Amino acid sequence: MKRLFTALGICALTLALPLGVLAAEVKIGVMCPLTGKWASEGQDMQKIVSLLADEANSQGTLGGNTVKLVVEDDAGDPRTAALAAQKLVSSGVVAVIGTYGSAVTEASQNIIAEADVVQIATGSTSIRLTEKGLPLFFRTCPRDDSQGVSVASQIQKMGAKKIAVLHDNSSYAKGLAEEARDVLKKQGVELVFFDALTPGERDYTAILTKLKATGADLVFYSGYYPEMGMLLRQRAQMNWNVLMLGGDATNHPDLVQIAGAEAAKGFYFVSPPMPQDLDSEAARAFLAAFKTKYGGEPSSVWAVVAGDAFKALAASIAGGNTEPEAIAEGLRQLRDLPGLTGNLGFDRKGDRVGAFYRTYVVDAQGRFILQP
Repeated sequence: MKRLFTALGICALTLALPLGVLAAEVKIGVMCPLTGKWASEGQDMQKIVSLLADEANSQGTLGGNTVKLVVEDDAGDPRTAALAAQKLVSSGVVAVIGTYGSAVTEASQNIIAEADVVQIATGSTSIRLTEKGLPLFFRTCPRDDSQGVSVASQIQKMGAKKIAVLHDNSSYAKGLAEEARDVLKKQGVELVFFDALTPGERDYTAILTKLKATGADLVFYSGYYPEMGMLLRQRAQMNWNVLMLGGDATNHPDLVQIAGAEAAKGFYFVSPPMPQDLDSEAARAFLAAFKTKYGGEPSSVWAVVAGDAFKALAASIAGGNTEPEAIAEGLRQLRDLPGLTGNLGFDRKGDRVGAFYRTYVVDAQGRFILQP
């Protein structure tokens, strides 16, 4: 009888415990380039997701659950990303946010998918990432085909007639270049050049000389901001005033540092909106909290879409989903969730629903100015 009353007492005590004591701790991985040439992107990704996780845990908005972040550096390198992915899935995460760079994400995809873990890519726009039919793969950035249409539209607005298209042979840049080329061809635009440079070099005068010889009146570069900055600087040194247009991977303030403000002036790029141009209530509140904690704004929008990934996961977890397949199903059910860069939702392939590209130009002070 004494044992019975003891058991009943333990039962009653258990039932009387606050729900938070019985709540699950959900581990979410963050895979980002904390070192390497994209380190500023990765460092802001970590800051943003950490800030949002702390807020969600303190405010109790996760359906009685708490989130623990597990962060791994992929260094912006596919081989390092594969190792980072293995570490994350071994740590017991149910989802991974990241990463930046399509080739880097692709190196992690199968590892994460085979472990039955959800992955939400952030700055990885290559079309084929969501054409593989991986049921637990999503992304909060748009695809290259939607960007290709926006690039072609901007070229038409700029009135260019002879177009040179340059990429860097990465899966992202080559894919975007091909999408833009195909749209331009359908529109009857004359393409005078389509080729790649070698990323990471310090001297691009040879390829610039080749581009100049084509008579192009606009050069579209689909690669990343370090090479774009070098191209702009060396174009200015050649006294060649051709129009230059970039894709969304050139959207980074370090572009101006590399090129110099004078050489960068007049450079256009197509991109999702800059952090300072996000005007939703959720975005304004987030940017204020970020500035209070870190003393400034995020360096680019690509880190902010990692925040969108966390918000999507948090919404699914708040709905009672703590296992990967249930979390993925919750993500598929999202409709117009207020995110940082706009409303969130996903289609059956895991792609973000809706396009949100804008056009910017660099002014004389090196500022990125949103165009009407």
